[in-house]
Amino acid sequence: MQFIFPNKQYEQQAMDYISEFHAHASDINGTGGLDSYLKQRSYDEWLLKIRSDLDLANIPPDRVPSITYFYVRETDNRIVGMINIRLALNDFLRTEGGHIGYSIRPTERRKHYASDMVRQALDFCKRIGLRDVLICCERSNLASAGVIRNCGGTLEAEFYSKTFRETLQRYRILQT
Repeated sequence: MQFIFPNKQYEQQAMDYISEFHAHASDINGTGGLDSYLKQRSYDEWLLKIRSDLDLANIPPDRVPSITYFYVRETDNRIVGMINIRLALNDFLRTEGGHIGYSIRPTERRKHYASDMVRQALDFCKRIGLRDVLICCERSNLASAGVIRNCGGTLEAEFYSKTFRETLQRYRILQT
């Protein structure tokens, strides 16, 4: 498994990835806004957006720098998951989003991909000096909570989010 920075070569696969979530009526997280860009704009505009998310000097005040990756299985070059790593946090993300958002396509769940992907993202965070990592999930998403705990997460808070109209859990992972 490897992280691949999104590019034009993966356009059809990215659309298929999002379509699978819709077909399974599953929430879509950790995609750097791919779903909304495909609905309202285009894949090409999304590629420009995720590149601009890396432009540290020119991040708009309401955004934070982040990097989005496809999590690709090397044997068949299939996008199995996506992850969005936020390099800084604003007040909202500090409370309700965290540093890492992620998803695994519905047909690839329960195969340990999520834990492996989050561990790889945590290694990346550690390499860039981010050792105090926050990750949030819906309280009802037991699988995601399990992944976060398996990756060293400690429950820090549980609260109702007016934004998501859901009870969220915020976990902290301290890396030495």
